[in-house]
Amino acid sequence: MRVNHTEMITEKRPILPDLYNPDDLRKLSLDQLPQVCDELRQFIINALSQNPGHFASSLGTIELTVALHYTLNTPYDRIVWDVGHQAYAHKILTERRERFSTNRKLGGLSGFPSPMESPYDTFVAGHASNSISAALGMSVASNLKGEKGRKVVAVIGDAAIAGGLAFEGLNNASTNPNNLLIILNDNNMAIDNNVGAFHHYLSHINTLPFYNNIRYLLYRTLVKMRLVSEQQKGAILRFNNSLKALIARHQNIFEGLNIRYFGPIDGHDVTQLVRVLNNIKDMSGPKILHIKTVKGKGFAPAEKDAVAWHAPGRFNKETGERITNHSQNQPPLFQDVFGHTLVELAEQNEKIVGITPAMPTGCSMTYMIEKFPNRAFDVGIAEEHAVTFSGGLAKEGLIPFCNIYSSFMQRAFDEVIHDVAIQNLPVVFCLDRAGLVGEDGMTHHGAFDLAYMRCIPNMTIASPIDEHYLRHLMFTAQSTGHCFTIRYPRGHGSLIEWQCPMQRLEIGKGRLLSDGNDMAVLSIGPIGKSVQKAVASAREQGVSAAHYDMIFLKPIDTEILHHVGKHFKRIITVEDGTIEGGLGSAVMEFMAENNYTPHIRRIGIPDRFIEQGSIPELYALCGMDEASIEKRILETW
Repeated sequence: MRVNHTEMITEKRPILPDLYNPDDLRKLSLDQLPQVCDELRQFIINALSQNPGHFASSLGTIELTVALHYTLNTPYDRIVWDVGHQAYAHKILTERRERFSTNRKLGGLSGFPSPMESPYDTFVAGHASNSISAALGMSVASNLKGEKGRKVVAVIGDAAIAGGLAFEGLNNASTNPNNLLIILNDNNMAIDNNVGAFHHYLSHINTLPFYNNIRYLLYRTLVKMRLVSEQQKGAILRFNNSLKALIARHQNIFEGLNIRYFGPIDGHDVTQLVRVLNNIKDMSGPKILHIKTVKGKGFAPAEKDAVAWHAPGRFNKETGERITNHSQNQPPLFQDVFGHTLVELAEQNEKIVGITPAMPTGCSMTYMIEKFPNRAFDVGIAEEHAVTFSGGLAKEGLIPFCNIYSSFMQRAFDEVIHDVAIQNLPVVFCLDRAGLVGEDGMTHHGAFDLAYMRCIPNMTIASPIDEHYLRHLMFTAQSTGHCFTIRYPRGHGSLIEWQCPMQRLEIGKGRLLSDGNDMAVLSIGPIGKSVQKAVASAREQGVSAAHYDMIFLKPIDTEILHHVGKHFKRIITVEDGTIEGGLGSAVMEFMAENNYTPHIRRIGIPDRFIEQGSIPELYALCGMDEASIEKRILETW
């Protein structure tokens, strides 16, 4: 007898379509929450299979997100997400489910929490490790304003909590009156595999439920008996910490900082999470809840390979097959050219070492790690340490190639000055993702590196127009004996035949790409390819522009600038960076200081934070695409 399984199974009525905001969620019974989690997980899988985004991280925090919004009174209560890769379920539950198809698109939802987008997004989240400090500030502010009932929660991952800023926040959490709750989302993963001693500590930490129960009951009993005052809480906490060390036979690092510790607990058991949060959320003083989760939970391919599924692009949700647009005739990624070239240089020069802060796959340092594992270092989410560590290596005669995404290098500005540039140490900073990066939006655009590196003495700054010049610059940088910055964009280059013999370039010298009589166009970096096309098209319309690839921003080619200042009354500068302080500013300064008076127009990223969208869309938005450059050339003439 054939059985019709569809007739035997009574499908549950969907819940998610009726959830507009957390108020609706809080109307549900506790036993309905697992179904909400299942529906959220399927919603995210369906959505991201067609509209790419940060996948594995968001699947790993669904139960936590539901539990937080169920137990807290959001948006009055504050949830501060760290990085924000894991906040998709949060967006869906907070009045943005119907617009989620616009995620990471021009004019749509940001891929990260953004207070400009929603009152539920309490703080900007794009760079790691800021949640504890921001949430601590909010909690202290609430106390100062007399908002005794407001809860503030920081959600941070096991990779981000190893960042220096997170430790500064933890250290300060017990010194000011606050009721901060820190959720440590421990999934044993960063974007790449976790590194460092703190990761290993979290992997082995053991807090006895017996101890937590005893301590909590003891504390409540003492309060009821009025034997504990506000002044005595510190002494009681220190006693508790000593008791904990005796029972568990080790000192918990958080307890050592006078932060109450609970866990670890299963981060995918939503009912348990709700019960624990309800038990601890009203406790006074700082506290941390340690949850164990699986990155990519509920989607087998992502669980098996969370690195590949961090941001997988489009995929078949049924088979788990990633949909890629491979082309045999496609130029390589700039990052891959960097990675392969670094290995070539390291084979020739034993002094060369590689450093990356937690992005070996993203920046292709993996090639160096595989070839020379003892000469390549992933230091985790620690950009400041990466720079100063590189300075120490350089001080002892090595040549570090320190690869950091442009927007993340902003975090190590002081270290670049204090620990590298002052001593003029031979550190080669390779800034990946320079310029507009696309869908990651304003927190990730590498807009400012030309400007902030340019003001530093002893620093050479260069940007290649193509893969050949990236190789030439890397070859040149290794032998200068002083600090050197090379910046290049995200994505593919322009040369299929990218391998070439490497040449030493003359520092501070650009080149003439095409001659002209009517005006001069000065560009730096790969955007020069668009300029070449725009210049050629304008020439067909009767405007003859000379085009110079400056290559170096600092030292800038003064010979070219003197020639341009003497022979042209109209100048256009083009750069994939902020026009405030970059190439355009340098050219204007030179012309003014040398008494040249040309009419100068600057093309670049305008003085505002640029939203998310595809790179072609953002180039057009900023007037940096080929058509806009051509239009500017014709208008300037």
